[in-house]
Amino acid sequence: MSDSEIMEAAKDFAAIIQRSDTYQKYLIKREEIKKQPELYDKVNEYRQKNYDLQNESDSDDLFDRMEAFEREYSKFRENPLVEGFLKAELAFCRMMQDVNVLLAAEIDFE
Repeated sequence: MSDSEIMEAAKDFAAIIQRSDTYQKYLIKREEIKKQPELYDKVNEYRQKNYDLQNESDSDDLFDRMEAFEREYSKFRENPLVEGFLKAELAFCRMMQDVNVLLAAEIDFE
């Protein structure tokens, strides 16, 4: 199989992912929250702070900072639009992680 055939198969696989229930739910939830631009901006701020916390190399007080972060945003997360979007996003991310793990496991690549 040629590289171009592999790329074509990857495009086909991407289309299958786009038709998945998990991705479709994510799209619906994303569109719902984008209808409220200020709320969507706050969600993006939350996501960025969460990402930054999880990727910091200084882990001495990470647990305390994560707890403070969760307390700071607990009321925000009670909003059904926010929680619905974040849950749908997490489900999609986990599905993509599972796909990547499966591909890595199936291919002999060290």
